[in-house]
Amino acid sequence: MKKTLSIIALSVIGFGFVSCKKENKESQEKLLTERPDIHRTAPADSAGVTATPETAAPAPVSNQPLTTIALSESNFDFGKIKKGDKVEHIYEITNTGTNPLVISEVKPGCGCTAPDFTKEPIMPGKKGKITLHFDSTNFDGNVNKYADVFANVEKAPIKLTFTANIQP
Repeated sequence: MKKTLSIIALSVIGFGFVSCKKENKESQEKLLTERPDIHRTAPADSAGVTATPETAAPAPVSNQPLTTIALSESNFDFGKIKKGDKVEHIYEITNTGTNPLVISEVKPGCGCTAPDFTKEPIMPGKKGKITLHFDSTNFDGNVNKYADVFANVEKAPIKLTFTANIQP
């Protein structure tokens, strides 16, 4: 008897899932028919909603004319630091191109790193700064961290990295 009830319950639940999926697909098709401004340019999410250029998260790229840059360094080694130390390093960036350099975003790889950077356009031949602040509180031993720099350069993002050896 228990087996029969289990089979019936699973059948009802399974029918409900199939019914929901069918309903979502029908709703999506109706929406696409009623709203010609929605395009099938991206895969649908789990709710059957399709991202469009208007609803998708914008890519952190600049629409400024491209330029070229030179970095004083792209990797820095803090060496041995004490656990809990808050350290920072400044990466110098030079605009070697003919258009203003615009840094639109600096995105660290984790919450232990916080960026500061030159917000105003960096004119050709001029220098700007990107500072990465690192909090070593939650780390032990050797660590490798990074931040992606989004700017109007051909090969964005630019990856800045640093290492540290966290001592107790």
